Amino acid sequence: MRKLVYGMNLSLDGYIAAPGDDIGWSVPSGELFQFWSDQLEATELSLYGRRLWQTMSSYWPAAGRQPDVTPAETEFARRWRNMSKVVFSSTIDKVDWNTRLVTGDAVAEITRLKAEDGGPMDIGGATLAGAAMRAGLIDEYVLATAPVLVGGGTPFFTALDSWVNLNLVETRTLPCGVILTRYETRR
Repeated sequence: MRKLVYGMNLSLDGYIAAPGDDIGWSVPSGELFQFWSDQLEATELSLYGRRLWQTMSSYWPAAGRQPDVTPAETEFARRWRNMSKVVFSSTIDKVDWNTRLVTGDAVAEITRLKAEDGGPMDIGGATLAGAAMRAGLIDEYVLATAPVLVGGGTPFFTALDSWVNLNLVETRTLPCGVILTRYETRR
């Protein structure tokens, strides 16, 4: 059975994007960028909601060829292009970059993918992750909490029908002030 990980940058008040989908506050430092790149390297399959997919696919396929790109960004772009991805959407009809489109029941497909043998999967996009959270499918939460308050926007956590008990697995502070925490779902 595969492990499903939900992780993103978030503000101290719990948002992954400020009002207007503004993520300008979450520009990662070198250490944080390397952390996410290492997370990507350890992931076998990435699951995306439509909006996050459109953001990622509009930038990362060509990012490694930009004039001022760092070696770490080039490596992340290569990893992202090469890894297997699944996009869940009923409004787009084409995906690329080693990606499969699912237009049906996301929770049923994620449940099926989790039951397969294989390496870890990550999930991104607040709406998609929220559905997986409510269905009890998330095994690990990775929070990169930035020292900023944005006051509203898109929350990292969704409204739940019942509590989810967690075990703290790791916590560390990066030089940029971001606190990394990892929690496993207590089953």
